[in-house]
Amino acid sequence: MKVTSILPFLIAVSASCLHGTSLMPRAADGTVDVNSFNYTNTGGPMVWYGLDSANSACSKGKHQSPIDIVTEDIDYASANSVHFHVPSADNAKFENLGSGLEVVLTNGTLVTKTGSYKLAQFHFHTPSEHRINEEHYPMEAHFVFETACMYTNKDNSKFITDLSPAGSIAVVAFLFELSQFGYSTPLFDSVFAHIDDIATPGTYTMTDALDFTGITQHLNSHGIYQYTGSLTTPPCTEEVAWYISTEPLPLNVQSYNAVKHVLKFNARYTQNALGQDNLIEIAASEVN
Repeated sequence: MKVTSILPFLIAVSASCLHGTSLMPRAADGTVDVNSFNYTNTGGPMVWYGLDSANSACSKGKHQSPIDIVTEDIDYASANSVHFHVPSADNAKFENLGSGLEVVLTNGTLVTKTGSYKLAQFHFHTPSEHRINEEHYPMEAHFVFETACMYTNKDNSKFITDLSPAGSIAVVAFLFELSQFGYSTPLFDSVFAHIDDIATPGTYTMTDALDFTGITQHLNSHGIYQYTGSLTTPPCTEEVAWYISTEPLPLNVQSYNAVKHVLKFNARYTQNALGQDNLIEIAASEVN
């Protein structure tokens, strides 16, 4: 396999964050394919299984996400066991896929007790998909990582290869709470600065400069819920390792309204308790 990048272990990053809003709307930079699934009517979560036979876990899986996190019952990641590292970037591709808004960025890594992962993208859901003790939040961000094979050279330096199609998946998630003081996490100001440019599904633009130092410090400074569930979008693949910050990030009302205006509603309904029958199967049996 071809070497794609050096595996960076947790290192300190210092970079200035440039953020703000554009004075005049720009045109979208180009087009992207729109996903076949959505959250409304016959494209929504209740019928994802019928869109593609590969989506069978959406209606049959017993370890589906999102869940209601009961803080007294959920597992917590042990101290210093989750190493999240995403270097700063001059910009990144920001896409409207119809089903959601996604930032394509692949130079981050996640190292946990179960292995090493490489960042594939991060995206957003409004409202939050996970609930904490039945409480939902205005928005949720998912940083999606996939496993990469790690090898050691003769000089003991380490590198990772191309991702395996059958690789494992891990997601680092952050919930958002509206700020009482009008403050937002600077990283997401930079992401959302040009959101109006991609109001139309199937378009993309470029973000402002991205600095992940703040959210890395936030993750390291608070507890982390962990559990094994699934993707919250088709094909609803299971055995996904979830790591969710226990402390929400702040989001100002202006940013939230701008995101909600474009993203609208894209949260999968809360799934049954882990290990219990899929709610769609239960509903189907009741109807029959």
